[in-house]
Amino acid sequence: MKPEGETKKKLLKVAMELIWEQSYGSVGVEDICKRAGVTKGSFYFAFPSKSDLVCAAFEEHWQWKRPILDQVFSAQVGAVAQFEQYSDLIVKDQIDKYKTFGKMCGCPYCSVGSELSTQDENIRHKMQQMVERAIKYLSGAVRAAVDEGVIKEKDPAMLARQIYDFTIGVLLQAKIDNDPEVLKRLKPGVFRLLGIKLPEPAAV
Repeated sequence: MKPEGETKKKLLKVAMELIWEQSYGSVGVEDICKRAGVTKGSFYFAFPSKSDLVCAAFEEHWQWKRPILDQVFSAQVGAVAQFEQYSDLIVKDQIDKYKTFGKMCGCPYCSVGSELSTQDENIRHKMQQMVERAIKYLSGAVRAAVDEGVIKEKDPAMLARQIYDFTIGVLLQAKIDNDPEVLKRLKPGVFRLLGIKLPEPAAV
């Protein structure tokens, strides 16, 4: 990898780590450069601004996560199992971050989006794009549930948005309380919104 490519890779990794740990406003270019071990000159050669770096870091994170979501929401998996896997994936991701950083981190997309949506149009647009991508997966799962006769829903797209909104609310409350126990509300709440009974855990 060329030196500039290596620098970019380091900056993207560090930017994502710092956003998980802290907030956009509390992380400066100097903080990012220090942890990445690069100079400010190298930073601005790779990215015009911190805003551009953060948007690129989120895109990088999404591209990494997309194959996992493709598997979770695979057409080969029943709709009920898709929602179970979706809930389990989110909880696991949050618990992993809790173990890494020692605190609940919430959703980085929404944390940054809510922090800067009225200040930085570049970031607001990127966060909106991230949200729509996530809702697209959920919409597909809701439609699959309708097609399978699991639920009756006239507006799958709206239900998908409501499930997404609920998910973000649970993650935000877990972050505010700094309590992973809050995450236990996620799966039951998702199934309550779907209007179906949460499947019993498989016997060991």
